[in-house]
Amino acid sequence: MKLIPFWGCMIALKYPQMEKAVRFSLARLGIELVDEERFSCCPDPIYFKAADRFTWLTLAARNIALAEEKGLDIVTMCSGCTSTLCEVNYHLKHDAELRRKVNERLRTIRREFRGSVKVRHIVTVLRDEIGLERIRNSVVRPLHDLKVAIHYGCHLLKPSEIMQVDDPIFPTILERLIEVIGACPVNHREYLLCCGKACEDLELTLNMSHDVFQSVADSGADCLGLICPTCFDSFDVGQLRISRRFNKNFQIPVLYYFQLLALAQGASLEEAGIRYHKIMPEPFLEKLQRTAAAV
Repeated sequence: MKLIPFWGCMIALKYPQMEKAVRFSLARLGIELVDEERFSCCPDPIYFKAADRFTWLTLAARNIALAEEKGLDIVTMCSGCTSTLCEVNYHLKHDAELRRKVNERLRTIRREFRGSVKVRHIVTVLRDEIGLERIRNSVVRPLHDLKVAIHYGCHLLKPSEIMQVDDPIFPTILERLIEVIGACPVNHREYLLCCGKACEDLELTLNMSHDVFQSVADSGADCLGLICPTCFDSFDVGQLRISRRFNKNFQIPVLYYFQLLALAQGASLEEAGIRYHKIMPEPFLEKLQRTAAAV
């Protein structure tokens, strides 16, 4: 199976360890990634979309058109990128007049949106194309002692008609993906709360992040597991801001799902990029090392 990866800005510029973990895992699951070097920013599904919706549509359509030229579907690693590309793909496929207007603009750079490819978040590829059993069979180091608090974020699930990932109120996809690598998923009380990244009011952002951290801490989980680099940015670096604002030192390790999957598939801590995180308490590292030693 061949797919074109859309890494987005955040992974490429700030968190290359996430790309490394994805490549490590997908290679072991028989997925070939065909890189497209001409992609631009998705662009941003909140501020850019609000400022100039038509340019937002056009830039996203250009990205999709590049994948169409190769005849391969796009797989995204960031929920925000998924939100933009899925929404634009959906609207341009269903609105002929809007598609005509966008293509009129794209013709100035000799591109055309045809609506011939799909855009999917990587977790749906894991569930629907690879299958949970195949993922389980790739595991050589089950993370049996690890309790992982789940964070879904906003853009992965909604609007559900367009995203078509899971039930937006009672999702299970991340829990199932955590279970197949041997770890224990923890549905804490704020597992559906927004990370707050898109809020213009910093105080509101900090309050929302604090509520998630407190929920995770109360759950007794070892770490917070998620599938969006933007949410990761809010929660990893964000913990430093939270500690100053609320005078609380949560020390909750935050991990991108593919880092956990790569560890379960036999990657070292270095290969999974664990040590590059801002919040990585020594007791948690020791627990991961003990798991690695128990292969």
